[in-house]
This record gives sequence, C-alpha cells and structure tokens, in this order.
Amino acid sequence: MASTSDIKNGFCMVYNGNIYKVIEFQHVKPGKGPAFVRTKMKSLTTGKILDNTIPSGHKIESVRVETRSYQFLYKDDQGFHFMNTDDYNQIFLEEAIIDSPGLLKEGQSVTIVFNAEDESPLTCDLPAHVILEVSSTEPGVKGNTATNATKPAVLETGANINVPLFINENDKIKIDTAKGAYMERVKE
Repeated sequence: MASTSDIKNGFCMVYNGNIYKVIEFQHVKPGKGPAFVRTKMKSLTTGKILDNTIPSGHKIESVRVETRSYQFLYKDDQGFHFMNTDDYNQIFLEEAIIDSPGLLKEGQSVTIVFNAEDESPLTCDLPAHVILEVSSTEPGVKGNTATNATKPAVLETGANINVPLFINENDKIKIDTAKGAYMERVKE
C-alpha cells in the first residue's frame, strides 16, 4: 500500500477496480481544512481521463510496473508491432494502449509499461517530442497574419495537426507528443 505522498506523474494505482496512471497531480494545503492531492488520472483499460481528489495521508493500492524500451516496427490489421531492444522479441499492441498512435514513425523508440504481476502491457509512452516531416499543407498567404494564425498540415505518419503559416511542405517540425501540438521548426 502506498500513500498520497507517493503520488507523482506516471504513478500507477488501482481505483474503483481499474488501473489508472497519474497524468498530473498537485498537492494542495488550503489555509483552512486538511491537505489533499488533486489528480488527473487516465484509465489504462478504457483510456478515460478522470479528475480525482484524494485526502492527504489516504492509503492507495499501487500497481507494480516495469518499463521496457521497444522499437516501433510497423502497423497492420493486427495492430502496432514493436521489438524489444534487449532480446529482440516482438509484440503487438492495440491502438487504444498507445498514447499518440498517429505520431509513431517506423524505427522510433518507445517505452512500454507492463504490469509486473501478469506481464500484460498497460500503456505505450512516446518520447516527450518527435521530429516529423510535413508531407502536405496549403501555402501560407502573405497578409493573412493575424495573431497565432495556423493552417492544417498532414505529417509523414498521416497525422493531422495545425502549424503556423510559415511552415511549408518537406519542412521538419518538432511535435509535443502529450498535446499533439506543433512546437518548432527544425533546421537541417
């Protein structure tokens, strides 16, 4: 059993019979009343995100997890195929387990979190950011520059995101995988 002082980003716990992963947390000590922990948790079975408040000192049932490094190989009708970089064993995962499947590029390294008790995969975490090439986008029109103007773009993986007007086809851009949003243009 763990307590609220053990909560941090990535912490896995059992709540209402499901396994949840903490995405965000905040320890709150109000001027009046007892302290508590405000959390945003993602269900690893359904993918649903839940906001929850836990009283400070409350006991929590934690889940022992193991993280392993894998390489994304390809996607087919069975799912997404990955190879363990240590022993070269291959596994495939369903799309629901992967955080941002549209940003996966062949050969990319990811971290897969496994339940240590039954070796079942819980979630697949991409790096904090990825660099992808823009395969198609409309040209930016000069004079159409309102504050933070964006246009849609299709990336080499097929994902659609909004980018600033100065981004052109074949540009490489850095993308925040947590938000699925444009960060910056990458120089060659």
